Amino acid sequence: MRPSLYAEGMTGPDAGQDRILTIPNLISAARVLCVPLFLWLLLARDARVASVVLLAVLGATDWVDGYIARHYDQGSELGKVLDPTADRVLLGAGVVALLVVEALPVWIGVVILAREVAISVTVLALALAGARRIDVQWVGKAGTLALMFGLPAFLLADSIDRGRDLALVVAWGFTLGGLALSYYAAAAYVPLARQALRDGRAAREGSIAA
Repeated sequence: MRPSLYAEGMTGPDAGQDRILTIPNLISAARVLCVPLFLWLLLARDARVASVVLLAVLGATDWVDGYIARHYDQGSELGKVLDPTADRVLLGAGVVALLVVEALPVWIGVVILAREVAISVTVLALALAGARRIDVQWVGKAGTLALMFGLPAFLLADSIDRGRDLALVVAWGFTLGGLALSYYAAAAYVPLARQALRDGRAAREGSIAA
């Protein structure tokens, strides 16, 4: 599955991908539904170990649903929207929660959230402008996956004494690498967005002419 930034009408070769109950979609939905559980464990119960494990598992499933969709013909239009939406919700909730418990450097949280807000606003603006759908690039997905592992590593480092230094090395490594990939992907979307706007305009003009 090549997840997309936003949905478009089902026409052309993707017209048959209107399935809803697929394994990847169920996994993506489960990731979103587990976000309140993560917040409850961390903020209400202060169950640090359980929170670390759950956040890491939810981050890892971002790869699982994509693998199943690609290798078992489980791709769908819903999945192209649901998968990146689950990423945004999980990443945003994770960052905010870690900032609340002071387990994440504030500047790291601000940089991550700024990128997510910018992407979300851009996606909405493109959709309202009638641009064609833009497929998420692998570098962006890799950056998100790295951040998904960096966040629980920061939480783990803040929760233990023995092994804390190793956890911090892992946390900083994944997070800085994820940020570099994420911002590189954001820059790469600029020309893609311009082309998507042109293509969307051309498609509308062609429909009117027809």
